[in-house]
Amino acid sequence: MADTKSGRYANSNANSGPSGSSSSTPTNISQLVQGPANLECKDFQEYLRTRQTPETLEKLYNYPPICLAVYRDLPEIARQFIIRILFVDQPVPQAVVSSWGAQRCAKEQQEATSCLTSLNVWRVTAIPGGLAAWELSPTFKKSVRQILLGGGKPWPMTNTLEKDSKPRDIAFLDSYAMSRWRCVLHYMVGTGNRNGTDAEAISPDAVRILLHANLMKRDERDGITITRQGFQFLLLDTRAQVWHFMMQYLDTCEERGISLPECLSMLFQLSFSTLGRDYSSEGMSNQMLAFLQHLREFGLVFQRKRKEGRFYPTRLALNVTSKESADAATAIVTLSASEEEERMQDRGYIVVETNYRVYAYTDSPLQVAVLGLFTELLYRFPNLVVGVLTRDSVRQALRGGITAEQIISYLEQYAHPNMKLVESAINSKSCLPPTVVDQIKLWEMERNRFTYTEGVVYNQFLSTNDFVTLRDYAQSIQVLVWQNEKTRTMVVQKNGHDDVKRYWKKYSKSGG
Repeated sequence: MADTKSGRYANSNANSGPSGSSSSTPTNISQLVQGPANLECKDFQEYLRTRQTPETLEKLYNYPPICLAVYRDLPEIARQFIIRILFVDQPVPQAVVSSWGAQRCAKEQQEATSCLTSLNVWRVTAIPGGLAAWELSPTFKKSVRQILLGGGKPWPMTNTLEKDSKPRDIAFLDSYAMSRWRCVLHYMVGTGNRNGTDAEAISPDAVRILLHANLMKRDERDGITITRQGFQFLLLDTRAQVWHFMMQYLDTCEERGISLPECLSMLFQLSFSTLGRDYSSEGMSNQMLAFLQHLREFGLVFQRKRKEGRFYPTRLALNVTSKESADAATAIVTLSASEEEERMQDRGYIVVETNYRVYAYTDSPLQVAVLGLFTELLYRFPNLVVGVLTRDSVRQALRGGITAEQIISYLEQYAHPNMKLVESAINSKSCLPPTVVDQIKLWEMERNRFTYTEGVVYNQFLSTNDFVTLRDYAQSIQVLVWQNEKTRTMVVQKNGHDDVKRYWKKYSKSGG
């Protein structure tokens, strides 16, 4: 008989295989080799598809701001489908919908159809004659009609306010938002709350979110430390960081006694607001007032006092759900010369040379700490930090969970504007020296000699004929990962284990 053991098989160029203990019955064992766990950054659509059930989606679609956000995030063809059947009261045959696009766009139409189905925006139904048809979700249809035609309950934050005696301009809101958000990042890299100032402190609630997101973990010896996913999180752009953080916050809404649909609705209301304008918090429930205070701490809104009836959405709130809104919001900002210079420094302050030297024109402890994740820091001056990319420093970052693409992307994202004017940068996609980019990737390839496949080990066959028969069957259904006829051992994919197991039982009962 064959013994089976579930686990994860590591395959490399070396001629080696899994080993197992002798046992007469199938035994579940721990993973042979644990693969690296990476940060999963889901966009809004992925969040709804993977985290929410159809029943929850129906509850979310009762809120017009959420439906507007879903509609805005859909592919262009999917938006066309919705508009064309929005005011049609009966289901529309699938053949009719397919005929709306040219044959050359069949692939895009299929993607749009799958997207609408997975989001439960429309569903399959039958019409007289047995034809399959598409029908929009009644809840989604009602909310989108309200968005286009008006009606329904007004948004609480749109209440009329008297003119603010101390209005806040856009420059102040930008500065406030980044200072609050950087407190979270400073805490992650270990530079937060070291000076004992309130500006650098974050609340225990924010720490709980970092722990829930596995961006940080509790260590008995070192206290709270950053994790592999935390390292990767630091290299994301600010918009992606805020969205991932808020997505983890939304996962804990039920624990806080806060309604998830109401939180998402308010978050999207903020994303549709106007930068620099104040809004009313009067009429909000206690739950939403508590949510507003959390947004205030993370830098998504500004409020002078907790009980004040007005607040200002910041750029972080406007940009959190859509890159298009980020670009639009950036376009309306008017900055002075000094403010423009400071913003330019935040946008591009790194110079990378062909000798692997990295010059960072910054005095921000956070930016220096992030650079220290993958470079060896050599010198530090009041407004300049000099480091070098070495094999050891990059491999240390790789061991911490940072990938070569993330290092390259970070250096490109914050590259000094002058680097983009170099002839080699104009002629290529990257503004970094090609030798540096290639070498970082080569250092990563040195470590990526193993591929991981989760599977089941079969061994202890009574005869070579039994082994060959089962091996050939696993190979015929394309689930064989590895085999060694000499030791009568093989590994099959986990999703093919049931088929192979059924075949083996049938083969055994028939007497071979």
